Amino acid sequence: MARIAVIGAGMGAMAAAARLAVAGHRVAVYERGATYGGALRRYERDGFAFDTGPGLLHLPAVYRDLFLKTGKEPLESCVELAQVDPASRHVFADGTAVSLPNASRAGVLTALDEALGDGAGERWSALVNRAREAWDATRRPLLEEPLWQDWRVLGRDPYPAVRRRGLFGRGKGPTTATLAEIARRELADPRLVALLESHALAYGFDPRSAPASAAVLPYMEQTFGSWYPRGGMRALAEAVYERCRARKVEFSFGARVTRIVAKDGRAAGVELADGRVAEAEFVVAGIDPARLPGLWEEGELWGADDVRPGPGPGARAAGRLTVCLALRGARPADAVHRTVVHAGDRAAELAGVFGDGSGRRGPCARPTVTVLRPDDPTTRPDDGHEAVTLTATVAPPGPVGRGDGEAPARDADRMTEIAEAAVPGLRERVLWREVLPPAEGELVPGPALAGQDGRFLRPGNRTRIPGLYAVGGWSHPGGGPAHAGMSGAIVAGLIVNGDDWRGST
Repeated sequence: MARIAVIGAGMGAMAAAARLAVAGHRVAVYERGATYGGALRRYERDGFAFDTGPGLLHLPAVYRDLFLKTGKEPLESCVELAQVDPASRHVFADGTAVSLPNASRAGVLTALDEALGDGAGERWSALVNRAREAWDATRRPLLEEPLWQDWRVLGRDPYPAVRRRGLFGRGKGPTTATLAEIARRELADPRLVALLESHALAYGFDPRSAPASAAVLPYMEQTFGSWYPRGGMRALAEAVYERCRARKVEFSFGARVTRIVAKDGRAAGVELADGRVAEAEFVVAGIDPARLPGLWEEGELWGADDVRPGPGPGARAAGRLTVCLALRGARPADAVHRTVVHAGDRAAELAGVFGDGSGRRGPCARPTVTVLRPDDPTTRPDDGHEAVTLTATVAPPGPVGRGDGEAPARDADRMTEIAEAAVPGLRERVLWREVLPPAEGELVPGPALAGQDGRFLRPGNRTRIPGLYAVGGWSHPGGGPAHAGMSGAIVAGLIVNGDDWRGST
């Protein structure tokens, strides 16, 4: 039995902690904040409750496997999960709207044809089929295995080039195009382009620089479905936390780690802000790897040939602005859980969020706004009220982004106006609102993507320091609740089975 110190209580860190505890190790988690769950936060006031991080769960199999491997109780006995149907409703700039059914390829094709015209569903389906090829080619190395030592293999985009007619149209190899380029070339209809690019934008990726392999994002959602836990995504964090506690994982909150203790060139514990030292045979860092060098004083954590920690193109270039709205009046029975109201001018939106090529950013008059209206009694004081959450991807605060302190309030006004396309009469129903700018409601890091010479990969879970591992959304295989859970499984596998472990079969 080894002693293991875990820095942070995010979802990836807790997933690793639970698995390691079941394997017989003594696990202690040190979280500098007051609670657990990382990005799965919840804002509560006057009987209303709002998810302020991810609003839906994709790939629930990740947490089903976690609960199966760490105890007798399956996930559904601890969290009430429901498929969201329709999965989403999209309102486009020209006023066209379409509702997409959950986990139904045929249903999505039919819905797009009916809303956007004959052929729209077929074009979308053809793109999703190519995304499936990219998914099949990279699922294991990107999601289920430790990052390959020869990670540059993943720098080649697995999204297949479109077969074209004619003498020069025989190629079937991977593409080097960006997501925006394949959207224009393969979808043509600006509404389908907006549908594809909105998935990248939701993760903070700029479609103009993201690899074509980002098409796997709508593929995953459309194939594996969208799920909502009763009590919000915070309920999933609570269930994982309780599973850790049941497996004797120790938690210390308000415990800031200031240094990783070294002994004989390997990690040997952590030092806390109050001067205490917790000795350990292994240290699992559930924090941004870019912060790790400040905690380690004994040499390089990553070598010149490793994926380096730090921002890549589109990786940290955006933030999430969240607006929590407490509404008078009941939620209509036919209300859609998630509606995406697309920007009127996508080019202006991308320039405002990510820059116009010269480094300049500016406000976007009509950003893409996601409206969440869960049919969940735990989110409201009674059935005569409704809790609605609005989110938009915006430029980050600071000298290169949104330096104006009044910008969040003005953006919240615009977002509320835009959201009326999803909730008619919204502004007249507002009792109060809470605006959470990017500093408090930052964008969850996106999943790792193949292509673009590896610039959208995350640092590997193994560092060059024996006994020190990285876990969570800013590490391989990237962000989002499901990917964080997979990160925890990989780290636990490496510690339990050794650094030559290549993943579960």
